[in-house]
Amino acid sequence: MSHKYRHIKRSSYTFYKRSGVYLVSIVGLFLLIGALTTIQPAYRISSETITKWTSDIDGSVFLHLIGMENRAVTQGLPEENQLPSVSSTFLQVATSIKPNDPRSLLGNEIPGFTIYDNQVLIAGEGTDYTNLPIESSPPLEEVLRDREAVVETEEDEEVEKDENMPTTGERDVVYIYNSHNRESFLPHLPDVTNPDLAHHDEVNITKVSKRLEKSLEAKGIGTQVEDTDIGNLLKEKGWEYHQSYDAAREVVKEAFSSNLDIQFAFDIHRDAIPREHTTKEIDGTSFAKIMFVVGEDNPNYEKNLKLATELQYLFDEKYPGLSRGVLPQGGAGYNGVYNQDLSENGLLIEFGGVGNNLDELYRTADIVAEVFSEYYWDAESVEAYTEEE
Repeated sequence: MSHKYRHIKRSSYTFYKRSGVYLVSIVGLFLLIGALTTIQPAYRISSETITKWTSDIDGSVFLHLIGMENRAVTQGLPEENQLPSVSSTFLQVATSIKPNDPRSLLGNEIPGFTIYDNQVLIAGEGTDYTNLPIESSPPLEEVLRDREAVVETEEDEEVEKDENMPTTGERDVVYIYNSHNRESFLPHLPDVTNPDLAHHDEVNITKVSKRLEKSLEAKGIGTQVEDTDIGNLLKEKGWEYHQSYDAAREVVKEAFSSNLDIQFAFDIHRDAIPREHTTKEIDGTSFAKIMFVVGEDNPNYEKNLKLATELQYLFDEKYPGLSRGVLPQGGAGYNGVYNQDLSENGLLIEFGGVGNNLDELYRTADIVAEVFSEYYWDAESVEAYTEEE
């Protein structure tokens, strides 16, 4: 009898103990929610802060947590992909250091090492972490400095029009602009050897934009090229070169408001890495490589990424090796927007590099127009068919 009494007493004690813990937990949860919802906005934990905390946690952790309720979620994970320990996850959140990735530690200690912490979504031929795009940021006075330039290429060369192509008529559906409009090329600047100083007021990336315009028009795609000198605009505003995207933003917004037909917006740049990484030889002829850069920190990221991915696959099919791939960029140290929040079909495209010449760039512009026109008219055909249905 006494044994049975002790058992009942022990069970009752356990029940009351657990009930007490549950009750205290619920009360504590309500108090925490009350505190978070009543404190002044300046002291609240923002969603951005939570995003930063959780961005360093491996995505598989969340899959494992969901899998605790629905085991079907974790069935597709590799066997070696196990739920990380609590201490490992806490270390990542507290320090941004990932135990199995030395880049997360070395990137903060070794100058220049952070460039290896990028994610290349689609790597083209020869693309790796050592030759990703480099965006130089020289003093504005160097960008605006007068320099001698030599050009032997015929800039007014006509592009043969394809009479069999459909046309957008009077509508300009593609908008091309250059946030770094004075980016130039060493082969055309005889007195310049430093890539960071390769800038010119006339012989620059805008010539590539104009060639791309001609090539797209020849494929029946109406195109508008922005002629605003962003470099001069920075000077007028008293801004620095790293604010080029901010200066270009108002120009791009004005273009969209004045032309409601714009469907695609391409910000054309040239890379600052050496020529050997930005040149492709096809049948004995050299071409400037391209690369698609997509800003991750804007609401149109997924749609813009879809466009870049589809174009990349077309390039891989028709001209293997000409495109270096698709590079998403965002987070600390990157613009992450590139004004791509203004369009659901907005891309930053790197055309060649500082060591390419205009002949190579013009050839590539013609190919980009060819590939894009195939993409555009295929999409138009699908849309027309859908409307008929």
